[in-house]
This record gives sequence, structure tokens and C-alpha cells, in this order.
Amino acid sequence: MLNLADILRSNPYPGRGLFLGRTKEGNTRAIYFIMGRSVNSRNRIFKYTDDGIRTEAFDPARLEDPSLIIYRPVRFYKGKIIISNGDQTDTIKSFLERGGSFREALMTREYEPDAPNYTPRISAIALEDGSFELSILKSAGGDPACSCRFFYCYDKPLPGMGYFISTYRGDGNPLPSYEGEPLAVTLPDAEELWDALNAENRVSLYCCEADIKGNIINQKIINKYGS
Repeated sequence: MLNLADILRSNPYPGRGLFLGRTKEGNTRAIYFIMGRSVNSRNRIFKYTDDGIRTEAFDPARLEDPSLIIYRPVRFYKGKIIISNGDQTDTIKSFLERGGSFREALMTREYEPDAPNYTPRISAIALEDGSFELSILKSAGGDPACSCRFFYCYDKPLPGMGYFISTYRGDGNPLPSYEGEPLAVTLPDAEELWDALNAENRVSLYCCEADIKGNIINQKIINKYGS
């Protein structure tokens, strides 16, 4: 089984990443982190909300374009944990409120409009019974003419492990999109992952756990800037 911290230590720029897994006690553990290369991307922190977290500018005076960097990465809804690297978090929650599904919501979205990178949209949902789904929406090998949507469902996650997906395979110009299935990894620790992320590029990390009824039992934010 792969160790996620080891993978991240060898990658200077995975971009944004998310993990969903199950502890040995049967709880769901969710982790989401963001990185940045530009001043605008690095000028961010995570803040708690009444139903998850949001990104916000650490220094509002230095905020340039908020369109793809200010959003709600994590939202809770009726025992479910919704995670994404963009405003599709809100799209998913909106569909669930209307009786729709995670997949139906993401079929209405595509990669980010940030040419030439066309950053993938990565998303996940943990359900009340402990099962979860991950998704990546990306261009076809960097060609925006085709949107590719991939979904991965895990109905009975094994204790002590989980799955990780990120936006990029590494640094570059343009940035190379993630390829392949989510990685099966041992259950990571929030502080260990933070330490494994490139010190220059890391921005913020969030971790939470939910019990077998979907109740959030602990949360943690680690920001490079601020408290």
C-alpha cells in the first residue's frame, strides 16, 4: 500500500488534492489541500463556516482575480461530506437538495477555464453509510474540445486506507493534468501531509472525521498564513 506523504514529498506541485478514507474505528476521514505558484493563489487561507469551510484572501488588498480561487471546498449536508476544488461544491449540494445525485451534478460541469492548463475539477462525496465517490473532470489530453468525466465509487471502503486524487501530476507549463485512477493509500495524518507538501507552494490544508452516522467529530485547518 502506498504512503501518501512519500508521494507528496516527491512531487513539488500536485496542485489541489483530496483524500477520502476510513479509519480502523470505522469513521470517515476527509482531507483537502491547496497549493499555489502565483501571488494570487498563495494569498489564501481556509476559514470555518457553519457547514464546512471556505477560502478567503489572507490579504484582501492583494486579491486579484477571485473567480477560481475563492470558493467553498467542503460542505456538509444531511450526514454527507462534499469536497471539491471549486464552486462545483455548491453545484453538488444544490442537486442533492433537489433530490439529485453527485454524478448528475457533475455532468453539468467541466474542467476549469484557465487556458492553457484547463485545470481538472476534482470532487468527492462521503455518504452516511461510509461509502464514497470521487470524480475528476478534465480535458482530453489538454484539448478543450472534449470534456472527459470520470467517476470512482467505493461502496465498502476498507479500514485503515483510502483514495487520493489531485489536479496535477507535477509542475510544468502548462501544468500536466492528473492521470489514472485515484491512488489507494494508507490512512494519512494531517500534520504529516502538511509537512510533506512543498514548503514554498503549500497554502492550506483541512482535515475532518465523521462517525458512522455522518456526524462530524473533529476538524482541523492548517494555514501557511494567519492562524
